[in-house]
Amino acid sequence: MKIKIAWIGKTKEPAIASLTEEYLKRISRYVQVEGLTLRDEAALVEMCGRSAGSKTGMKGGAKSTLVLMDSRGKEFSSEQFAKFLGDYQDRNPLPLVLAVGGANGFSGEVKAAAQHTISLGKMTLAHELARVVLLEQVYRAFTILKGHPYHSGH
Repeated sequence: MKIKIAWIGKTKEPAIASLTEEYLKRISRYVQVEGLTLRDEAALVEMCGRSAGSKTGMKGGAKSTLVLMDSRGKEFSSEQFAKFLGDYQDRNPLPLVLAVGGANGFSGEVKAAAQHTISLGKMTLAHELARVVLLEQVYRAFTILKGHPYHSGH
């Protein structure tokens, strides 16, 4: 399984960049992972082999499965998110792209092109902070799947 964590816009805060690198390193112990800074939504849908606004969301064959982070998406507990990732890993050969939008979130067209929309909680988070929360939850999910004690002390 390959996971791509994508975010729109450059990182402004050194602390966010440091945490991003730390969690990408931790996740890489469990799965192939890549962090991607994208300039805009068009780059995201192009990378995923999708066409925003089309009825099928596809442009030829999909290159990956697109999951958007949005406060109006489906909420998971950490255990449920781990199950989601584990089930995906067992059943789908395509890379999984977990995407955090820019300061204004995602357009309706990009939401229509995604296969899943997940919420990190009902509160609105700054997009750079949402990225760190997502990375930590991906790491936590893999520690849950592997029985590592990281999660057990919550």
